[in-house]
Amino acid sequence: MKKWMKTALVLVAAVCLSVVAAFTALAAQTFQITASIGSCLIGSGQNTVDISLSSNGDTTGTDGKIYLFELRPYESEIGSRTDYVSCVGAGETRTVSIPLNKGTAQDRLYSRFVPAVFDGTAFTAVGAAHYITNPEVVASNQDAFKTPLTKKGLNIQLNMLNDAFTLGVKHVAVNIAFSQFLGSGIDYEYDGKTYHFNKSVVENYDKVISTYIGKDISVTAIVLNDWNDAHPELVHAGTAKSSSANYYMFNTKTQEGFETTRAIFAFLADRYSGKNHNSNYAKISNWILGNEINNQIWNYMGPADLNAYVSTYQQAFRTFYTAIKSTSANDRVYFSLDFWWGAPYENLNDQVHYTGKGIVDTFNALAVTEGQMDWGIAYHPYPYPMTEPEFWDDPATGLVTESADSPIVNFANLHVLTDYLNQDSMKTASGEVRHVILTEEGFTAQSLTRGDVSDIQAAAFAYSYYIVDSNPYIDAYILSRQVDAPSEVRAGLSFGLWSCDMNQGNEIVAVKDRKLWRVFHDIDQKRYTLETSNFAKSIIGINKWSDVIPNFRWKSLEQ
Repeated sequence: MKKWMKTALVLVAAVCLSVVAAFTALAAQTFQITASIGSCLIGSGQNTVDISLSSNGDTTGTDGKIYLFELRPYESEIGSRTDYVSCVGAGETRTVSIPLNKGTAQDRLYSRFVPAVFDGTAFTAVGAAHYITNPEVVASNQDAFKTPLTKKGLNIQLNMLNDAFTLGVKHVAVNIAFSQFLGSGIDYEYDGKTYHFNKSVVENYDKVISTYIGKDISVTAIVLNDWNDAHPELVHAGTAKSSSANYYMFNTKTQEGFETTRAIFAFLADRYSGKNHNSNYAKISNWILGNEINNQIWNYMGPADLNAYVSTYQQAFRTFYTAIKSTSANDRVYFSLDFWWGAPYENLNDQVHYTGKGIVDTFNALAVTEGQMDWGIAYHPYPYPMTEPEFWDDPATGLVTESADSPIVNFANLHVLTDYLNQDSMKTASGEVRHVILTEEGFTAQSLTRGDVSDIQAAAFAYSYYIVDSNPYIDAYILSRQVDAPSEVRAGLSFGLWSCDMNQGNEIVAVKDRKLWRVFHDIDQKRYTLETSNFAKSIIGINKWSDVIPNFRWKSLEQ
């Protein structure tokens, strides 16, 4: 076994043990019995939770039974409660069934369950808590996932829709400002409570998303937790507003925060399921919770060690996941990472920046213990530095390597990410490699040192697209800019297919298309792809694409 595989397995074990310890630390002082939940599933009739429970060890000090308690996501312990939902004899291996109560105030769809013993005075947890792992079985929408014809995507400028349609875009990402949905005009009832949503905001999203769907473009939603003074309950409890934070950690740690957050998630899932007449059948297929979560500037909760941070995020993610999957069974749910893989951002070690690999390992280990999910990764493999378009020379920095611990993973070594996810320990419960989509990446057409490098920009896109198109484990490639953003241009980042008018402040106004426009248009068309990319080979310094791209998709067409 390779060294890095051993390390990964050790980490998984360590995190799993830490989770169990959180529930059993007190018990270990008194009791010699442990219990575990083997599975926690919605039953075939869709109205029960079927929980497989087993235990072993000395029952001394207990009444000889294992009790099962329900914990809401915002509840961290049993405490003084006595309202267990079921019990079995110690040493038995049994499956118990309890009502699911979906759609009521007693809804258990989002709950987790923990085994405990009774010493005659109090109940004490003796095993790890476990969530329901098959929420998809109750989904009203069981349609298969619709795979787009190609992987080509673009973050579209709304006033340039016709240009995007001409380009043949097949994927688009839509940012959703979480708190802005709250307001008035739409009443939505969930689990016995009525919530109020901003009708104009919702209808604007309806219009945009249905327009994309009408052009057969697959929509990915990026749900971002913006700060809203009117709704502090949506931000992780105890988090103060920070000038260095763009977005914040979602709050499922308090009852009010959890219930409101759950309701918004459920509303979004229902509204954009493709089955809702009120939204003109608008459909979102891919869902991302937050942005680049290994950097707290995009998901702020304040300094925290990796385990605490991931545990907090995963609790919100699981609520999100359950809301989506219990509505549309085959939608896909992701968390987002930047390209800092084996090292934190700029090698900072300050408990607000984390390695992407550390996030993945910890997230997966925790999910194994508390109930695995079909999570995926939305990745951002920009070149390093981002102010220069060439990525093929990035290994010279020493930060882009072939190691599983490479500080940076970008287009130059993108297989490192998908190779890592090919480990058995990282696969889904059904043994599948997890889905990866690239939702933000770009190459500058203006270099701070060299001026116009638009030909290199176009070459970099062609090369990177072929890398992605030839990797079976990556489903989409969404380029970051249709048109340059003036604020980014001033920072040396001219990512657009179009240049912009720099005399318009921060307003994005297209001026002229670049070579990248034509390459983007043709790159996924069999008839034109090799012709449109031919210029790039001399820039990169290669004779054939198949010489540098394993399993190059168009190898049979090369001369």
